[in-house]
Amino acid sequence: MATLQVDDATPRSSRGPSAPNGDGRLERPPVAASESRRDRGGNAVRKRLARLVFGAAVLSAAAGAWWFWRPWRAAVPETADILVLYGNVDIRDVELAFNDSDRIARMLVTEGDRVAPGQLLAELDTRRLAAAEARAVAQVAAQKQVLTRLVNGSRPEEIQKARADVELARAELANARVTSVRKTALAARSAGSKQDADDAQAAVAMDGARLAAAQAVLDLAVAGPRREDIDEARASLASLEAQLESARIERVDAALRAPGAGVIQERLLEPGDMASPQKPVFTLALTDPVWVRAYAAEPDLGKISLGMAAEVETDSFPGKRYPAWIGFISPTAEFTPKSVEVRQLRTRLVYQVRVFVRNPADELRLGMPATVRVFLNPGRATGQGADPATPGARR
Repeated sequence: MATLQVDDATPRSSRGPSAPNGDGRLERPPVAASESRRDRGGNAVRKRLARLVFGAAVLSAAAGAWWFWRPWRAAVPETADILVLYGNVDIRDVELAFNDSDRIARMLVTEGDRVAPGQLLAELDTRRLAAAEARAVAQVAAQKQVLTRLVNGSRPEEIQKARADVELARAELANARVTSVRKTALAARSAGSKQDADDAQAAVAMDGARLAAAQAVLDLAVAGPRREDIDEARASLASLEAQLESARIERVDAALRAPGAGVIQERLLEPGDMASPQKPVFTLALTDPVWVRAYAAEPDLGKISLGMAAEVETDSFPGKRYPAWIGFISPTAEFTPKSVEVRQLRTRLVYQVRVFVRNPADELRLGMPATVRVFLNPGRATGQGADPATPGARR
């Protein structure tokens, strides 16, 4: 029987499910040409987008790496004449108390107030101290008069009186002698009693003693006070003047003043409280200078010395550098603290270094991480850091 063969011009996509071929296997319908071209265009777009996304990611990563690498690069010294140390800001604080015990009359500052050196912070009740000072003033004035009298010696009038007493005694002695001679002669001729003659002789002896006493008084008046008496009076005056100075110091100490520039951290007492040297009234944080506690490795220890100029930078104020100087290098080594970074990260012995920093704007806070650059070459420190002669540089 003849077989009719018909050319199948119908697209395979319109045939429906796959049909078996001549050998009985299923054959997948062919894809149309237009659909194939569309798929190839979509793949090309997707590949292009992928390349754009990848390029953008690479650029973003490079930009981020550059951004994070820039401050690190600035923190690393580019020359061998700068030593970089790392540490934390440390602020000194002072507990202020009165030197005397009395009741507080006035409190003039509170927490957070900035104070200047010598500024009055509080005062005690000074009535008792004022009375003690007035008493000391009077005692000093009295003793000054005593010393002046001794130094000046006898007055001319006193000397004249002493001379007159001597002359009077001499005249009385002369008269007593004449009377004694007369009565003795009468007694010898039995014209007078023996008793009268004896009384006349006794009167001569007494008048002679009075003359000697008067002469001694005159000699004392002419000679003036003894040198020992003058020295004693001068020593007593010095003692009273010291007591007066002590009273004045106590009066001055009744006013509590700031020892330096700083910020009041705590106000511990109030007006009416009883103050004493053992009870702090304020806690004052000194703001200038503060210092950075850093650590230097043993190989770098020979590169630094007291007074060397430096500068300090913190993460809170990037790019801002504070003038500083080395004020202390520990004479003994210690183990590396866990929170301290040095050039060698392995555990080893390091030496503590205190770098004093000028902090006029009160921007450096306690515990703030800081980077210290020490200028090993003095010429490099021109216009930066601090003059080694700055007060505190050798502290």
